[in-house]
Amino acid sequence: MQRHLIALDLDGTTLNRHSQLDAETIATLHQLERAGHVVVIVTGRPYLISQRIYDQLHLTSPMVNFNGALTHIPHQKWAGEKIAKVSRQMSLDLLDAKDELGLKTLVAEDKLHVWADHPTDMLPEFLPTTLRQDQYLNAQNLLNDPIALTIEYTPEQKQRVLNQIDQRYGQLVEPRVWGGPCEIMELIHRGIHKEDGLDHVAKFYQIERQNIIAFGDEHNDLEMLDYAGRGVAMKNAIAVIKAVADDQTEYDNDHAGVARYLKKYFKRDLADLN
Repeated sequence: MQRHLIALDLDGTTLNRHSQLDAETIATLHQLERAGHVVVIVTGRPYLISQRIYDQLHLTSPMVNFNGALTHIPHQKWAGEKIAKVSRQMSLDLLDAKDELGLKTLVAEDKLHVWADHPTDMLPEFLPTTLRQDQYLNAQNLLNDPIALTIEYTPEQKQRVLNQIDQRYGQLVEPRVWGGPCEIMELIHRGIHKEDGLDHVAKFYQIERQNIIAFGDEHNDLEMLDYAGRGVAMKNAIAVIKAVADDQTEYDNDHAGVARYLKKYFKRDLADLN
């Protein structure tokens, strides 16, 4: 079988509901790398809260963070590193308009730093629960353009916030509302999606689109699954993702859905390793 690029969303896909990798998934991905395939994490998560997963898988391939706004190789300098940023001034303007817009929490991030207007326990794995003085979001600490803004908003203000962001900054950023029960939206550079990072990695390895398999479950995976030669929706994916996908896993993310799908698809390659 030809060399494939295997693109993995994390939350709701490769990770279980406890944000952990199971042993079967780790072993299967290791075997596929040994067989010559390329495994790439493509996630909406910032690098700071996804690095442990990359390291747990012992990957050396590039990684895509912030829904395509950062493509890099962790722990090393890579000439192919690609970053799409948002405006520092926009970040500070939104901070000033926080009360007017009904924003509860505002977080700015780049590859190695995070700044927030206040610590919060609302979503501990994704938003900072503690802050040093130099991590408070203000004009003195935020000196450069960040990669992404994460906003927690008041539920009844959702449409108003979206409208205001579109009116004020629609040419600069594209809001992505998170799935699930959290009232969270993310702002990254307009026109950037996971497919951009995936395309960059595929060209680096000279792997054609028909040899790309991508797994996902939520709205931010749509462009990536549509781009891949084989877009695979998780059993637990939302309806719109299942509609655009070429295939679907038999098992969900709590039952090693990705690993079981890959073992079946690459059965011959994995058998050659034994």
